Amino acid sequence: MRVMDFQIKGDVMSSFSKQIILGILLLLLSAVAYSIHYFVFRDAHHIFIYMIGDIAFVFIEVLLVTIIIHQVLEDREKRNRLEKLNMVIGIFFSEVGTDLLAYFSDLDPNLNQLRGDLVVTKDWSDKEFINVSKKLKKYTYKIVPDKLDLEKLRVFLIGKRNFFLTMMENPNLMEHESFTELLRAVFHLTEELKFRDMIANLPDTDLHHIAGDIDRAYAMLVIEWLSYMQHLKDNFPYFFSLALRTNPFDQDASAVVT
Repeated sequence: MRVMDFQIKGDVMSSFSKQIILGILLLLLSAVAYSIHYFVFRDAHHIFIYMIGDIAFVFIEVLLVTIIIHQVLEDREKRNRLEKLNMVIGIFFSEVGTDLLAYFSDLDPNLNQLRGDLVVTKDWSDKEFINVSKKLKKYTYKIVPDKLDLEKLRVFLIGKRNFFLTMMENPNLMEHESFTELLRAVFHLTEELKFRDMIANLPDTDLHHIAGDIDRAYAMLVIEWLSYMQHLKDNFPYFFSLALRTNPFDQDASAVVT
């Protein structure tokens, strides 16, 4: 390790020394150019006028390049990253999330307290999304363990395990902490079920433990789903139309356009 540390320090020092030499060389070349100008035109006043003007413009250039232009490019890059992230979130709900929401919500005995709030329509305003989101964060997500079909859930989630692993490798997820936590919660539930061979004869203590993992994933799923619905409404009306017709909380939902 010490040899490697010395090597890294040596590379850094070497790079720093090259920069110093380059800086000195550029200053010398500038001095030579100004000297030639003076010997040819004998006009120091002209030299200093343009030198001071150029130096003064440096500060404006820094403002334009490092602050304004850099900020514009950074905002554009951030929008592109968020767009890619929302595509990933859309794939998640299409592949896994909507099915899980439908299954988990069927196990929620108090869902009727929320069902009306979760039937999103095309007329919803941003204020309605915000109000429902606040209500969802206060709701107690609790499924009934006795109604769980663990074998069915186990087969479904393990079948999507490689899909989860691929998603977790996506660097764009770092931009969205809450969705990353959701993905971890669902993957943790998958791992819990994967390591249980006798899934049909679990003790009540273990069944309630798994139910707790489901409650955690269920709560995150509902909140992220609503946020994704708002994103679709604002940006992709055709995807939003399909999402409305496949709403897992709408008992009358149908993908068929009538």
